[in-house]
Amino acid sequence: MRSSRRTQVSRATEALPGSGRSERIREIDLLRGFALLGILLVNLPAMAGPHIGPEGELSVWWVDEAADWLVTVLVSAKFYLLFSFLFGYSFTLQRASAERAGVPFAPRHLRRLSCLFLLGLVHGVFLFSGDVLLVYAVLSLVLFAVRDIEPRTAVRAAACLVIGVAVCLLVWGLSTVAYAEPMNPRDRTAAIQEIAAAYQGDFGSVVRANLGSLHDSLGWSVLYGADMLAAFLVGLAAGKRELLTDTGRHRARMVRIVVRALPVGLAGSVFMAICRNGPLDARWYDVGSAVGVLTAPALTAAYVCGLLLLLRSRPGGRAAGALAGAGRLALTHYLTQSVVMALVFTGYGLAWYGRHGTAVLLVGCFALYAAQLAYGGWLLRHVRYGPAEWLLRAATLARRP
Repeated sequence: MRSSRRTQVSRATEALPGSGRSERIREIDLLRGFALLGILLVNLPAMAGPHIGPEGELSVWWVDEAADWLVTVLVSAKFYLLFSFLFGYSFTLQRASAERAGVPFAPRHLRRLSCLFLLGLVHGVFLFSGDVLLVYAVLSLVLFAVRDIEPRTAVRAAACLVIGVAVCLLVWGLSTVAYAEPMNPRDRTAAIQEIAAAYQGDFGSVVRANLGSLHDSLGWSVLYGADMLAAFLVGLAAGKRELLTDTGRHRARMVRIVVRALPVGLAGSVFMAICRNGPLDARWYDVGSAVGVLTAPALTAAYVCGLLLLLRSRPGGRAAGALAGAGRLALTHYLTQSVVMALVFTGYGLAWYGRHGTAVLLVGCFALYAAQLAYGGWLLRHVRYGPAEWLLRAATLARRP
């Protein structure tokens, strides 16, 4: 087992702590760069809040409803799976790097997840309560505990986790549909106005709102953490199989995945949008989420394979460099997105919470993402790591990179 893993190490090309190599697995960076856009498309509307009219009423135009629908169908619940998959895959490369350097992996991994936890804590309390770094840090302990699991067993365990999460959501959702009354529009508007006032307030008000949101979402974080863990395990299995080190040999398989998985994933996402965004009312939210959890992996897999196929073509190759650069700075970009959003939508800066509808926000998403692609390309011509990547690497190595 140990010798076979060292053979695997020699073929891996990821530049990781302790590695003397300058190359990286380009596909991982490409996918990370792509996932950043999806995460931004979900996080920005969440952080900006629903559009509140001048009289304090909820204001939703048809174009905003259409934008919400498209985000739910094409983006929601897909890209955190992609990031989680890549996290699990990278775990195998970090372990390989430690073996190559001849140092124990456990202390490195503990320092790395401790740094992630602290970054996530600061991020979640002061910037965005929807932070995932805290969850990733905790789940990293589970990933370490099962690090020697066989790939086939890991995939089976992941399937069981996904089914378990979907069943929990379905049971809860059906009970809500059967026994709960639809929320009074006035109560909903009053609740949103209260949240808006908190985020438009001073520094302390914003922090208290984030802390309250973190507390209220703890149960859901545990449930969806199981879904993330499933993606970790699939990524771990893929890393053990080195599926991203030479994607050209899997071209025919990737085409089949796109053809078969895309319709399944889209069908489930459309149903999820019907439940979350209408015409069904809000009581159906978790029923739609249950179906979304089951089918999101199919659409995520179709995105991954489709993107890798596209970027191997001549037109797609032009975008590959920009995406790969963004992927190398994924943590810095992720945190920067939250800084920008906090300065625009909370009392830290412009306090525009609730000022704009989804359509306008999506335009802002693409503008911010384009700026990050351009800035990331410029930055990587001058330095090897972004600020957050440098800090995480320093913590992992316990020395200056």
